[in-house]
Amino acid sequence: MLEMPDSALQQAPMRASTTDDPQKLLLFAIEASTVGPVALATLVEIRGGAARSLGSNLVVTADGRFYGYVSGGCVESAIAAEALLAIAEGRDRVVKFGDGSPFLDIVLPCGGGITVAIHHLRDRRTLHTLLNRIEGRTPVSLCYSPRAQALRLTEEVERSGWITDEFSTAYRPRTRVVVFGQTGESQAVARLAEASSYDVVQLVCSADAARNKEIIDRFTAVVLVHHDLDAEAPVLEQALHSEAFYIGALGSSRTHKRRVDYLTGRGFGPGDIQRIKAPIGIFGPTRDSISLSLSILADIAATRLTIFG
Repeated sequence: MLEMPDSALQQAPMRASTTDDPQKLLLFAIEASTVGPVALATLVEIRGGAARSLGSNLVVTADGRFYGYVSGGCVESAIAAEALLAIAEGRDRVVKFGDGSPFLDIVLPCGGGITVAIHHLRDRRTLHTLLNRIEGRTPVSLCYSPRAQALRLTEEVERSGWITDEFSTAYRPRTRVVVFGQTGESQAVARLAEASSYDVVQLVCSADAARNKEIIDRFTAVVLVHHDLDAEAPVLEQALHSEAFYIGALGSSRTHKRRVDYLTGRGFGPGDIQRIKAPIGIFGPTRDSISLSLSILADIAATRLTIFG
């Protein structure tokens, strides 16, 4: 249970967590706002290089705790101090750090600069609805209006950024990894994906896939590590009929040629077949399950970043 001390506004900023998971950050903001004032800081401009992407958030409570990142960790305490001022004044602030900033003693290691909008959160219901939507696998955007000093939700935007006089942050469901197989490799992929905070679903037979066909959406990566083309075929076809952003299959180039011949015979065209990453993974042949898992998860992360940013 969160507690807010009487001397809240006199507390020095202090990091509450090292995670940058957007859903955990939103939950922290909602919980903290039930017991005291909260500020939501958003990265709205990057000048030169930066460690974080536009739309990254930092949540700051009135007792000085902060959660999240808008840089590599070099200015978060300073932003939290500005957020405490916004809370004390009851109004929003916009601050610059690094290149072009009035704070001469705060230099970003990358040599660039950032602008951060600090919003004194007045209505946690907006964040609660946002969290419910992305947990329900629905992408959504959070729009911040500096003029109105307010937040509102809109449909998904392609990239976080300014649209006229509002800044829109894209929030998307976490990556779901569907792993099909009964091998040591499949277990290793599932363990590493869970450790990476992905939503993991393990399938061991085609019947599992038939019962769970609705789980594959456009934020899903399908990983086929079954060592049996006949066994993988129903799941592979299901994946090709879905919007999955990544489909990867285990096997050599020779094995994949057989897979292509099978799919062609089933009526799948070149565009469908080209969606399959085979041999699976981001680097060459591996000889152990951990290396294979790292190769697969790195490939999934890189693919999602390319598609969704």
